[in-house]
Amino acid sequence: MGIAIAACAFLLIATTVIHYEVLRLMTAALPALRIPPRMRLVFVIVGAFGAHFIEILLYGLAYYLLATRFGIGHMGDPGPLPFTRCLYFSAETYTTLGYGDVLPHGDLRLLAGMQALNGMLLIGWTASFTYLSMERLWDDTGRRRPKH
Repeated sequence: MGIAIAACAFLLIATTVIHYEVLRLMTAALPALRIPPRMRLVFVIVGAFGAHFIEILLYGLAYYLLATRFGIGHMGDPGPLPFTRCLYFSAETYTTLGYGDVLPHGDLRLLAGMQALNGMLLIGWTASFTYLSMERLWDDTGRRRPKH
């Protein structure tokens, strides 16, 4: 259980740092981009998607290593574990989609629960960032905001 807890803590910190840095870099880069505001919004979405993909990849790698190298559980049916199954499960869990066709066993269940919570928080952070970016970009197009 200690290995799973350490993996949870490491992944929580790593994904938070990755997300923060990607959003910070996009905040700094957006004003310098010499493209129309609509394309800047596409830049925000693609950048955020990239951050989420890296975070999903990290969790997938953790599932794979914890199951194959540390033996603290397995994913789905016992037997050889392809990395693609771990990546699929990671994406499904991070987004809280939860098809249930691949189930973690052993201490990997703790990591799955933490990943779902972490994914919800990071997706919410992205939604907030996207909203704030859209608000700024709409202001850049000359649209007047009502005075309160």
